Amino acid sequence: MSKTAVGLFENQGVADLVAHDLGLGDFPGTKIRILREPLDMAVTGVTSIPHTDFEVGLGRELKAIGASEGEANAYVQQVRLGGVLVFATGSSEEVDNAAGIMNRHCAIKVEELIGREPGIGTAAGGHLPLSRDANTPPVHDTTQTGRIRQSGDGVRMFVW
Repeated sequence: MSKTAVGLFENQGVADLVAHDLGLGDFPGTKIRILREPLDMAVTGVTSIPHTDFEVGLGRELKAIGASEGEANAYVQQVRLGGVLVFATGSSEEVDNAAGIMNRHCAIKVEELIGREPGIGTAAGGHLPLSRDANTPPVHDTTQTGRIRQSGDGVRMFVW
């Protein structure tokens, strides 16, 4: 089984710093993926709408590794608005270390974007700006199989 840490960051510069620090921490570069919405997307067919195709594909990919519908939608929306995702896939120890590095760079908490998932609490709904409040109390979220949530951190970890 693979384990992946997913961190959402405000911009490409922060994501690049995260990737750099992951490399300094001996995380294999081939297991790091930085994803932002491409500036220039090719049309792939007569009915192709490049930005929509990209967003649908990203949502599917996130759900395939265990993200809930709400999480996937929040990630896609924030990437559309300029956010950047960093994926780090590897062994449990590698991914735990990667999550620590990502959190030191203030990975954005998905709860701030979508509220709490159904069954966990009341959804806040709506769009929140790309920011992280260090005073926000930790959320303990272990209700979805395949998802590992470490309380107080912005990085989501998925086992798939």
